[in-house]
Amino acid sequence: MSPPLVYHPDYVTSLPLGHRFPMAKFGMLHDLLLADGVVSAQRVYQPVAPPPAWIELVHTPEYVQSYQNGSIDPKAMRRIGLPWSKELVHRTEIALGGTILAARLALEYGMAGNSAGGTHHAFPDYGSGFCIFNDLATATKVLMSQGLVRRVLIVDLDVHQGDGTAVIFQDEPNVFTFSMHCGVNFPGTKQQSDLDVPLAEGMEDGEYLQTLDRYLPDLLKDFQPDLVVYDAGVDPHSGDLLGKLALTDRGLFCRDMQVLSTCAKGGYPVVYTIGGGYAADLRSLVDRHSLVFRAAAEVYRQYRL
Repeated sequence: MSPPLVYHPDYVTSLPLGHRFPMAKFGMLHDLLLADGVVSAQRVYQPVAPPPAWIELVHTPEYVQSYQNGSIDPKAMRRIGLPWSKELVHRTEIALGGTILAARLALEYGMAGNSAGGTHHAFPDYGSGFCIFNDLATATKVLMSQGLVRRVLIVDLDVHQGDGTAVIFQDEPNVFTFSMHCGVNFPGTKQQSDLDVPLAEGMEDGEYLQTLDRYLPDLLKDFQPDLVVYDAGVDPHSGDLLGKLALTDRGLFCRDMQVLSTCAKGGYPVVYTIGGGYAADLRSLVDRHSLVFRAAAEVYRQYRL
């Protein structure tokens, strides 16, 4: 038995020809996970779009409404890096609902993953870096508002700092934001997470995994979260177009095993999202994104969650 996977066909929508955001990867990832038996069709859950009130737990009503109805300033959309369309609005909301659903499933099954998400550059009143609404923050706020969790640890291992998430929770003592990222990469202006660990350009597997081990076990033990929200971006890979770190496929898999097994060993439910990843070879990129789900299946079996 594998942990639940959240996916919706509408995770894929059309973009202009040649756009650098790899939209097709979401459908390819779902197909690969099923074809390889990493997850069975019976364990795939389909999300729905959340009500506006849930999105507005994180984002200002003005920003939410302007994006949804298309009145958003074109400069704001250029900062996001995606062209506005009704289809993209729907896709954004469905993906947001995916992380909320996966978080609820993680509380029930011990772990669960959304085959999209990780939109950590979205701030309360604007988006940035291909991120429109912050799914990590929204899932956290929704579950907290429903009394399902009280304390949440956000573990962000995307190569870029989780700047939007840091700002959203800067005054929330029951949410701890941990971002381990390349120090010289986007965003140019860093925000202050509860714990930031900037990494040197070109860092390889061994040093990366040792650094993670220096922080994660103590964070879990000290903070005692009711839920861990894990952004498993694959852009720390050496072949990533926007990365600047030098992890291998093996290093990414070991990282995911490290996070998920540490959480499972301590009895902490964990929800994971795929985060960022950019490569000319789309199949290689999809393979990298599959690693967190392969690791989750292995940990799930080991700990019999």
